[in-house]
Amino acid sequence: MIYPAIFVSHGSPMLALQDGPAHRFLKAYGQQIGTPAAILCVSAHWEQKQPTVATTAEPETIHDFGGFPQALFDIRYPAPGAPETAARAQALLRDAGFEAGADPLRGLDHGAWVPLHLMYPEADVPVFQVSVQTGHGPEHHLKLGAALRPLRAEGVLVLGSGSLTHNLRAFFTQDRSGPAPGWVTGFVDWTEQALAEGRTADLLAYRSLAPHAVQNHPTEEHFLPLFAAMGASDTGIGRRVHHSIDSAVLAMDVYEFD
Repeated sequence: MIYPAIFVSHGSPMLALQDGPAHRFLKAYGQQIGTPAAILCVSAHWEQKQPTVATTAEPETIHDFGGFPQALFDIRYPAPGAPETAARAQALLRDAGFEAGADPLRGLDHGAWVPLHLMYPEADVPVFQVSVQTGHGPEHHLKLGAALRPLRAEGVLVLGSGSLTHNLRAFFTQDRSGPAPGWVTGFVDWTEQALAEGRTADLLAYRSLAPHAVQNHPTEEHFLPLFAAMGASDTGIGRRVHHSIDSAVLAMDVYEFD
């Protein structure tokens, strides 16, 4: 079975515990799309200078955050790794011209395990990660996703995990009880339309074309996994399957790419 490539907004790590629209959506979403042979996660929380593939056999749960309740640190996501599939991913990247490395020790950061804890709570699907290269921008990650596209025909779910909006300064200073400000909704609406219309060139130039792009993404690492998922698709057309706003400024949108 060929699964869609997916982009998930993982928001705050508290998504794993707190009830809300995105939490409830992801809890049902895994059952909706079915159980893949393995999951390849491109997470915003693993940045390397070159594409790196985690070949770990038994990845640890990484709690790469602070200041949250102990219950969040107590969560373990003991999914097995997928060393053979990860090695194939590395080979595909090298065949596409990337100087791809391997990390046999890398665990699962919260960009991976938080959404997967909800989607596949039994932790019985093998998971491995591929790093982002923040300094290389959207086109690099579109090509990275395209190089990994053959894995989809082998039953692998390609999952980009980031956030449709990600301004942490605003998160900590904005009135989180109020409605989403225009600088958030304008960017969300522009992105949804551009993805639905397959406007790849516009999306690659989003920082100059999308309204309030830099305000929503002062740095790019949380938006780049979207391009990896887009590149892994056949058309680049994205269908929004979930939309909600958390704390006024975090858009929790989820996209499927057929």
